[in-house]
Amino acid sequence: MINPKLRDELSEQLCEAVLSLESIEECYQFFEDICTVSELKALSQRLEVARMLSAGHTYDDIVARTGASTATISRVKRCLNYGADGYKVVLGRLPKWEEK
Repeated sequence: MINPKLRDELSEQLCEAVLSLESIEECYQFFEDICTVSELKALSQRLEVARMLSAGHTYDDIVARTGASTATISRVKRCLNYGADGYKVVLGRLPKWEEK
């Protein structure tokens, strides 16, 4: 269930905009325009933290790979365990990325 505090016309428009993107290049173009570099890096970092937590990595492994704070890792873990399952949906649909 979607948090009713998040659902409004502007959020709906944003979701529709993301769903309208048709390629990685379009995603880069859109996110470069709508986010600061720091915001985009933070979003990317959280997704990688979620992926690593789901794969069973330790906090130390995650900090070393992503540079995320333990507070960020904890927040993402809380979302994985008690959130709206958004991370789980996305992680289930992404290709399996090889670790570097």
